This record gives sequence, structure tokens and C-alpha cells, in this order.
Amino acid sequence: MTAVEHPARDGTGGPGPGPGSGSGPVRPPTRVPFPVVDEIARHCLQEEEPETVHIEVHLPGRLDPARLRTAVTEALHRHPRILMREAPGRWYRLRYEWELTADPDVEVVTFPTPGPDALRDARTRALTDAPPLSASPPVRLEVVDEDDRSDGTVLFLTINHTALDGPACLRILATAAELYGGRDNSPAAPPVRTADTTAPSAEMPSTWSPPARVAPGHFETSPGNGMLVTELPLPLRPKGSPYTVNDQLMVTTALMLAHWNREHGVRPRPMRITMPVDDRPRDASMPIGNGTRLVEVPFAPEELDPRDMPGLLRRTAARTRALRSLPRPQLGHGATLLTAPWAPVGVRAALTRGLRRAAAPWTSTTLLSNIGRVPYPLDFGEGAGRAHAVWFSAPARMPRGLTVTTASTAGRLHLALRWSRALLGHGDGDRLRDLFEHYLRTTEVNSTEVAVTEFTGTEFTGTESTSTKGTSTDGTSTESTS
Repeated sequence: MTAVEHPARDGTGGPGPGPGSGSGPVRPPTRVPFPVVDEIARHCLQEEEPETVHIEVHLPGRLDPARLRTAVTEALHRHPRILMREAPGRWYRLRYEWELTADPDVEVVTFPTPGPDALRDARTRALTDAPPLSASPPVRLEVVDEDDRSDGTVLFLTINHTALDGPACLRILATAAELYGGRDNSPAAPPVRTADTTAPSAEMPSTWSPPARVAPGHFETSPGNGMLVTELPLPLRPKGSPYTVNDQLMVTTALMLAHWNREHGVRPRPMRITMPVDDRPRDASMPIGNGTRLVEVPFAPEELDPRDMPGLLRRTAARTRALRSLPRPQLGHGATLLTAPWAPVGVRAALTRGLRRAAAPWTSTTLLSNIGRVPYPLDFGEGAGRAHAVWFSAPARMPRGLTVTTASTAGRLHLALRWSRALLGHGDGDRLRDLFEHYLRTTEVNSTEVAVTEFTGTEFTGTESTSTKGTSTDGTSTESTS
């Protein structure tokens, strides 16, 4: 279920002053076959829309460059599975392979020139410039000082998703924070949930028809992704509720897109929302790589009515619990078959890309990746301080064209909307954010009456004012009220 684990520098002679150096005899780097997720992603690479994961960490203070570089390098050595690059090979080889290296091939930490557009430019690079697979590790950490209004620092961690996912790299950043600041950055205990002694079951809508697509907005001709990040209050939830915050976010996403499609004249269709499930431990034993499995939460068109919010939340909770409990390969049985070495990778890559195009109408409507409460303090000690905001964003290639990623830090919800420019534009991100905020409020305790009175079909009118800030990759900062 998780990425392949392997002893880190076996055969490399141990760490030394340069890449591949060591005190023992120099031997070829150890090679590890690509796991299923890595291989499928490698087959489907596109220069127009790089598969990057973006993590953005805001700290109240400044960091010392030399100390940070030392801490990050040591953190990489403590989690050596990240020190990898794609091994060269011919098209007719049966496997892609990772080479595990003793040391980084490149300088991971960089400090861009400060300036009024530094944050915007770093966000843009996180979406457009993927760290190459040919250099170890396929990760980049940019350290950007905030402008004169603040003494804060923003860390931009950009990950090549062919090799790694967000939770794995966050684990490495937590180790670096502990090494830098000397403070404990152990993960918080996971929330205690009441054990369910019965086998979870749920009534699922039929999945025999293609799901709804996100209606096109003011799309752009330029390739790539756009993104908007914003901070919202965490939704309230009655104590002992049968649903979780993740279920509230799932319902919010479904209602947001149903409303968006109605506004754009799209006939209601069943909706399926992909949800990553990550069962890995968050401590130092966490396997590094792409370790989540994907499940799809279905919704029938008639279910997406905010006037029955309690029923919608209960049904969603039952489905997410049932789907989480089902044993399933990371990307399904079909992906396992495609990545078996029954033909050269070049042949299987062409087949995979063809099947991906053929299956596009059956791809889920969108992806909701809820990191949940960030489990690590991300405390860099005196001078730099502890993270007060953490954003993630997942790739948003077509045919989905939109991903929703959430995390919570310091009692606030941090939302990132990321879209393909072939589907949506910047103004569309603003509208989706407003819809998300509205429907998130309707999932709260005692908010069912608000949903009934405010929801008027294709529009809503606000009776409560909540100010939020959203920042997009074009550098604009907006303030919305709903």
C-alpha cells in the first residue's frame, strides 16, 4: 500500500563530502523498482502541466541560511529514501528504477532575491517548475522573506509528485525544524475516535454512468495551473457527531461544484470525488514516497440539497468510513496490471496514456485532499518560531481540472484551490472560494436553517458576514464577504 522501503545507502559507501563519496569502496548505487503510483505518474508526464505538490509554510520570524541548509541536509540523511533519482535506461527495459544516492546531487535549499513579487513568483514556480527526476532528491525548498510589513518567512517546498507526496515531505521538514531549532517536533497524537464494532456498510449510488465534469469558466489559452489560497475558520461540529470535519469538507466540495455547474447551465449528473487515504504513521518510521491510496466518494444529483444537511452529512460519513475500511491497491487493480513487467516500459507507457485518454469521461469530478490537522508543530525555535499557516496543493491536470486541498494549523482551515488554465481562470477561483466558504458554514451546528433560508437555487444571499483573504498566483490579494 505504501511506497517501497529500502535500506538507504547500501552499496554507496556511506555519506561523504560529495555525491556518492564515502569511506568504503565505491560501488554502483542501489536501485529500487518504481512502485505502482510512481510508474503510472512517470508514464503520463506532461511538460505543459507538471505534476508538482506545493507546500507553503508561514513562520513569524527569520531563518539563518547556513543553519537551515545544515538542518535540511541532515534531515535528508535521516530519511534517506528521499535521496533518489531516476536511473537511466533504454525504452525497452522492463522497469523504471530509482537510484538511491549517498548525498544530494543538488542544493535543495535556495534563497530567492527578496522583492514585492517574491511570494507570487515562488508560488508560480511551485506550479510550473518541477524538480527534475534526474537529480537527487526531486525536491526544492525556497525560503522567501515576507515584505516590510512583516518579519516573517515563507517556506515553499516543491515536490515532483512522480516520486513523493506531501505528507512524506512534511515529515522531512518536521525533522529539519527539530534539527534547526532544537525543539521537539514529534507528531501530535491522532484524534481518539469511538471504535465501531460492526462492519461499516453504506448505501452507494450507482457508478455505472460517467460522473459530472466541472463546468468550464473563463479558461485561458496559456498552459499550466492556477491557484488560490485562503484562510477560513474551522467548521463547528457538535460533540459526538457521527461525521467528521473531513465529511463536512467532502459535502462542502460537492455542494460547491453542484452550485457552480448550475450557474453555468450544466444538467445535474452524479458526482464522484476522489479522496486520498493515508494509513502511514507520522513518526520517524514513516515510509517515504507516494504512500496514499485513492477512493471515490459518490453522490447522486438529488442528494446534493443543502436543505437536508443532517442527512447528507450522515450518508457521506457512512460512505467515507466504508471506503476507508476496504482493502484496495493504491490506484486499483487495473494500475497494478499495467505496471507488471509483462512488456517494456515504453510499450506499457503508450498503452497507459491511451487508456487514460479513453477513460477521461469516467474520471472523478474532482479530488479533495484533506491533510487534516498538521500533525507537527513545525517549530524552528527562537528567532524563526512556529508555523501559523500551512497550505498544500495537489496537481490539477485535465480531465478533472480542479483539486481542493485543505489543512488546519493554529485553529484555522487553510484552503488551496488549484485548477488547470484549460478549464478555469483567476476570477473563477474567487467565485469557487466564495461558494466553498458559504457551504462550509451550512455544514456547521445549527446551520441547517441558514442553508434553507439563504440557498435560492443558483444564487445565495448572505445574512452573516465573514471576512477572508485569498491570494492567487498572480499576486493579487482579495477580501470577500459572504
